[in-house]
Amino acid sequence: MAKYQDLVEQLKRQIQSGVWRAGDKLPSLRKQAEHSGLSLMTVLHAYQLLESQGWLISQARSGYKVAPRLVTSELHPVPAAVSGTEQVDINEFIFDVLQAGKNPHMVNFGFAYPDPGLYPRYHVTRALAAAARSMPVSNSFDNLPPGNQELRTLIAKRYAAKGIAVAPDEIVITAGALEALNLSLQACTRPGDWVVVESPTFYGALQSLQRLGLKALSVRTDPQTGIDLDSLERALQSHDVKACWLMSNHQNPLGFTLSNDKKQRIVERLQRYQVALIEDDVYSELYHGNEPLPAMRTFDNSGNTMLCSSFSKSLVAGLRIGWVAAGKRAVEIQKLQLMSTLATSAPIQRTLVHYLTSRNYESHLRQLRKKLHDRKAKMAQLLSSLLPDEVKVLNQGGGYFLWLELPKHIDAMVIYQALLRDNVSIAPGKMFALTDEFNHCIRLNASFELDQPRKQALKLLCERIAAQIQE
Repeated sequence: MAKYQDLVEQLKRQIQSGVWRAGDKLPSLRKQAEHSGLSLMTVLHAYQLLESQGWLISQARSGYKVAPRLVTSELHPVPAAVSGTEQVDINEFIFDVLQAGKNPHMVNFGFAYPDPGLYPRYHVTRALAAAARSMPVSNSFDNLPPGNQELRTLIAKRYAAKGIAVAPDEIVITAGALEALNLSLQACTRPGDWVVVESPTFYGALQSLQRLGLKALSVRTDPQTGIDLDSLERALQSHDVKACWLMSNHQNPLGFTLSNDKKQRIVERLQRYQVALIEDDVYSELYHGNEPLPAMRTFDNSGNTMLCSSFSKSLVAGLRIGWVAAGKRAVEIQKLQLMSTLATSAPIQRTLVHYLTSRNYESHLRQLRKKLHDRKAKMAQLLSSLLPDEVKVLNQGGGYFLWLELPKHIDAMVIYQALLRDNVSIAPGKMFALTDEFNHCIRLNASFELDQPRKQALKLLCERIAAQIQE
């Protein structure tokens, strides 16, 4: 197939799937040629052919636009390919939801971390005591950015065992993964810049964009296969994007893991547009099966990916130790950290060094993965037996979240507020988007053992959902 025909078929597919809609202006000939690697004449030939077939219309000095279609209403409308939000304003709502979940009497399915009972608290506490006894007075200086040398080396070795080449010198230890992600975002953006996120996405990403005065480009994301590549392409073509914040393994809230092929294609696409990749990889240790999951960083040799993770989901949440393998931005991130938190807790860094060198972390992870898989399967089974057929329960391999898709007309916030009065908390879909597209969805934490109070709480949830559907 000739090169212009490849472009013709690609644009037809994008128009048919709603990536480009009637009236949308396509990238200019120059911009399309620049990013596709084709010549101006090849792009012009493709555009002219699409115009002759009725897909595009051209206007003097306005370029090419998608032609109006004869059928303007769709039986099954698809979500917007790209949704731009110039002013992110979600923090107050998320704050209210998280505060409500702090009630100690609450059965909390909206909790973001795994069941604390799954953590090796006894061994971590002993490691903390040993670290405190052996810590020299000068240690606080040794743990200034980029952080404890031993800990960074241990993290680099763990990456090496997975086939990811990360040097200890590019790792910056942070106060949890969220600080790593925020510092990464600061290192490659300025207020007013556009940043690509998934739709739906982790609410912490939306909070970070709001705090830094950044604009959000929410890109259509399939619950099973992840971010739509054609929609991502449109976002990169139509906006001056500076960064892309993605979660490729056990995405929160949907739970999907990107295929290796898709991970590689995303990296290649972002490199072509010179867009920084911020990879949120906090759930990668919680895979199901025997094979670890590669990060997107595996496919990047440009230093343009900032790979962020932590021990909060796999060891102990309260330690608040994360890191970023920062690539070419390692020094810049160190400088930013020095101006904000100054340094990460020296005793806690030493605690992790002591634990990782004296305990069998891999044995703990194997047990953790098995328990999470079993508990998630049991909850999914129970929900499927209790919920009406109209509700879809999405249970993907690994991680510990379940995603419920209710009929489109149902507002999960009504269910959320009713359950709060019964001391049951869920994470409504409104937390994970800047539009109303996922207001009918619910995320549930499935990491806790299904004791009688939790079974009763799930039964109540299902009754509330059924009642809403029947109204």
